[in-house]
Amino acid sequence: MPDILALSTRDYALALMTSLPDAGAERKPLLARTVSLPVADLPALIELLPFAAAGELFSWVRRGEGMVGWGRAAEHVATGAQRFASLRSWWESVAGGAIVRNEVGVPGTGPVAFGSIAYAASSAAAATLVVPQVVVGRRGDRAWLTTMTTGDELPSVIPPASGSTPTAPEGVTFADGASSPTQWAGAVAHAVELITQGHLDKVVLARDLEVRSERPIDVRWLLARLAERYDNTWVFSVDGLVGATPEMLARSEKGLVTSRVLAGTIRRTGDDEHDLALAASLARSSKDLEEHEYAVRSVADALRPHCSSMNVPETPFVLHLPNVMHLATDVTGVLADGASSLALAEALHPSAAVCGTPRAIADQVIADLEGMDRRRYAGPVGWIDASGDGEWGIALRTGEVDPGDPSRMRLFAGCGIVAGSDPEAEVAESDAKLVPMRDALTQ
Repeated sequence: MPDILALSTRDYALALMTSLPDAGAERKPLLARTVSLPVADLPALIELLPFAAAGELFSWVRRGEGMVGWGRAAEHVATGAQRFASLRSWWESVAGGAIVRNEVGVPGTGPVAFGSIAYAASSAAAATLVVPQVVVGRRGDRAWLTTMTTGDELPSVIPPASGSTPTAPEGVTFADGASSPTQWAGAVAHAVELITQGHLDKVVLARDLEVRSERPIDVRWLLARLAERYDNTWVFSVDGLVGATPEMLARSEKGLVTSRVLAGTIRRTGDDEHDLALAASLARSSKDLEEHEYAVRSVADALRPHCSSMNVPETPFVLHLPNVMHLATDVTGVLADGASSLALAEALHPSAAVCGTPRAIADQVIADLEGMDRRRYAGPVGWIDASGDGEWGIALRTGEVDPGDPSRMRLFAGCGIVAGSDPEAEVAESDAKLVPMRDALTQ
């Protein structure tokens, strides 16, 4: 850890506080300080995370860049249909009233919050925004440290203690969640019937697995394994939700909006020549192209009211991941109305890639056939800074640590169902999508 991480911030914090008018019993403003770090001395971001409970560790890392954080300086929890609006209002108030010294000035510096949002308004899970006490970030040849508090002084930055090497899970077992594979295949068959009868065009059905370990699950172990094996995904940890998503719901940076749409999947074999042939077949598959078209259209339609111009490619490309390949399209636009990244995520959620089309009917079919609460699976997960810039992925290839019993998790995976879907093939696809988290827990 570079020496700069141990620098004293007490004088800075106290000077800021003494310059404030007496607020009495009102909430104290957020204090945030960002300083530059020497990139050459910085370990891999995930290696910086100290030993802590799953809910106290934060990550948003792809190919060695992004941010990690720990501790809680402030947080907001919201539920129900207005959960997005509640988070937006709270963050605008906190960020707008923050006292900031930012010596770096790139997106993700200054005040920043990590968030994850329940898929459904009716979910027992909440939507949360958490401001960590400490954030370390890296982008290209820039690296930084941000410390944040709502107290009288900024937190001390203590390097991870020696001996806090991440520990591997032990005695991990898996069990069916809400449905067995056979039961879930039956739900898929029912969905195909509804589609062929003309009730809807596409629906995404998910299944879950229950995980038990003989010791509490160390989130740092999972993050390190996922970052090593899936470096072209966004490896995240927010409030106990952990995963590696390949799908960017909404990125907003200095007026440019991007959304990466994935829909249409085929499992890899590990044989490069065979996988190239499979990729070609995926690119020609009428079933997968149909599924992908619905997803791209839903994203473009949701972004268009916020953008002055857009680019929607006519043909998808094939995204190669270690376990599967996806049809992918990057939709881009120029922001016209100043909407924040969180507002854009709200406009896009849920896209056809995780719900279906028409949206309202697909949502009802999901409620009728899945037989489980998705909680934060398939909901937005990511971060936002004080300017409103940020990145929000879709919580895929994910698991949720049980806050009451950290030796337990639930894993989730889903598949897009259209008229040409085969139930057994969809079970196999869902198994492939569970591989990242299963392997991270057992290898």
